[in-house]
Amino acid sequence: MNPKAIRKICYGVYIIGSKKGDKINGQIANTVFQITSDPPTLAISINKQNLTHEFILESKTFSVSILSKEAPMSLIGAFGFKSGRDIDKFKDIKHRIGITGSPIILDYTIGYLDCEVIAITDVGTHTIFIGKVIDGQELSDVEPMTYDYYHKIKGGKSPKTAPTYIKEDETEDKPASVSGKYRCKVCGYVYDPASGDPDSGIKPGTSFEELPESWTCPICGVPKSEFEKEA
Repeated sequence: MNPKAIRKICYGVYIIGSKKGDKINGQIANTVFQITSDPPTLAISINKQNLTHEFILESKTFSVSILSKEAPMSLIGAFGFKSGRDIDKFKDIKHRIGITGSPIILDYTIGYLDCEVIAITDVGTHTIFIGKVIDGQELSDVEPMTYDYYHKIKGGKSPKTAPTYIKEDETEDKPASVSGKYRCKVCGYVYDPASGDPDSGIKPGTSFEELPESWTCPICGVPKSEFEKEA
């Protein structure tokens, strides 16, 4: 079996939020899909290692903030490659609390759904939570970010706890055009001089060596010293 065939399935990019007591947390997820329309229900898949998983189990609630294709990598990095055990992900992020008490992201969000859990299924490393939609609003008509766009245009990678994570084959042939590209040793983000890093004000055509020393990985925030040149 070629596991890359699974990548042909279409996904979006979302922030799943939940609560535990008076605390809130959230994480990036791409496995969100509608189950029924009347009543409206959704299913999400969350890794058991994640703090958001613990919060959903406790509160039996979750929110889905649907990200636009304009969402910067810094936002995806904060919610996808950092833990709420270590940082306050919602600091400096515009958000509000939904009807269920779960947080809803307002920055770069085109719509949201606020849900109460009605069923839980254990699938090994992950748990599938099925939620009844209690509230939802459309916030913008900007195009949503797809997972394909995140990978191909944004240069994003999947964290190891993502349901769609596939370990890269180090022996796999790489295209000759990788010259000048540098890979983050922490999260796998690849800096491509041809694309630059527009979200950080780095224009296309800027070599890795020309990046200012203050530049950091747009996903996980590590410095240039944590990058290695692709062979």
